[in-house]
Amino acid sequence: MKVEIKKYKPAVTREVLLFLAGSLWFSVGCLLLAFAGFWLLAAEMGQQIMCGGAGILIALPVHYFGLVKVVDKNIARLMPGDEKKCLFSFMPWKSYLIIPAMITLGLLLRHSTIPKPCLAIIYVGMGLALLLSSLRYLRYFLLYRQARCLGRRSGSWQ
Repeated sequence: MKVEIKKYKPAVTREVLLFLAGSLWFSVGCLLLAFAGFWLLAAEMGQQIMCGGAGILIALPVHYFGLVKVVDKNIARLMPGDEKKCLFSFMPWKSYLIIPAMITLGLLLRHSTIPKPCLAIIYVGMGLALLLSSLRYLRYFLLYRQARCLGRRSGSWQ
């Protein structure tokens, strides 16, 4: 007896994939900002302003020159076709290999001797960049959903 594997594939719509990707990036961004916020609350007022400001200045180019390109590539990969796609396809498979490395790096940094206010610069920068980039996914999710609700064809939603 032959078992059909496709039957067990967790297939979802593009709408779900866009929402999942946006929500995940938003959540990780908020987590990094929360770590940074706790560390900055324990610092002196001058350090809070300097380190928080430096993190914001880092976040803008990281978002604009780095993560927007990643988001756009992911959206372009997810949108073609009308068929449902695998639940885990909201990211390319290579990203699944990078995630453990990023988690490990975060753990090493948090437990290193680097002063927490200095570490907060990196966390604010990356957290805010992820949060801003997640809004792009969520905007496309809302546009796609609106187009679907208005009865437009899948190719004319943009």
